[in-house]
Amino acid sequence: MILTALARIVSAVVSIYMLLCIVRIFFSWVPSLINTKWGRLIARLTDPYLELFRSIALFRTPNVDFSPIVALAVLSVINNLFVTLSYAVRITLGFILSLLLDAGWSAVSFLLGFFLVIVFIRTIGFIGRLATLHPLWQILDGIINPLLFRVNRLIYRGRAVNYLQGLITGFVVVLVARGLGGWLVRLLTSLLMSLPF
Repeated sequence: MILTALARIVSAVVSIYMLLCIVRIFFSWVPSLINTKWGRLIARLTDPYLELFRSIALFRTPNVDFSPIVALAVLSVINNLFVTLSYAVRITLGFILSLLLDAGWSAVSFLLGFFLVIVFIRTIGFIGRLATLHPLWQILDGIINPLLFRVNRLIYRGRAVNYLQGLITGFVVVLVARGLGGWLVRLLTSLLMSLPF
């Protein structure tokens, strides 16, 4: 089927472009690599896309630029959409709605997973008392504290808790939310897929 073959081709192209974006992000950490022939080529191919997200202030804090993560998450969602389309036997409204629901959840799940990794790293650093004033910890705190504050305010109703307890509580709540969200999305997806139209 032509649609299936086209979806597979687009999925392959998106996967390759995602890999190029990852290489470009890595090159930004090692500036000498960007000045090579391959580095300049990759930058020309990926910078316009990455700049779209970099220009949105919502994805940047004073210390950290989240725009590459969001850019990769969007590519991942697009790739998942085309992979699913490439294996579709019959395309219905329910199928399209389930794809959109799954795509939206993929992006949210990716961001929640990223948050969990950062909270885990921060918890290990806090327990190990690893240079607590190091700029890395300040950056990680800047990333996780807004969500941790909301979670802890919801759970503890304004009572003061120590930072380690707040980290663990935030980790557990986000982990449970991610698990329950995934289960709910799978349930809704199967219901939508079973629609006859």
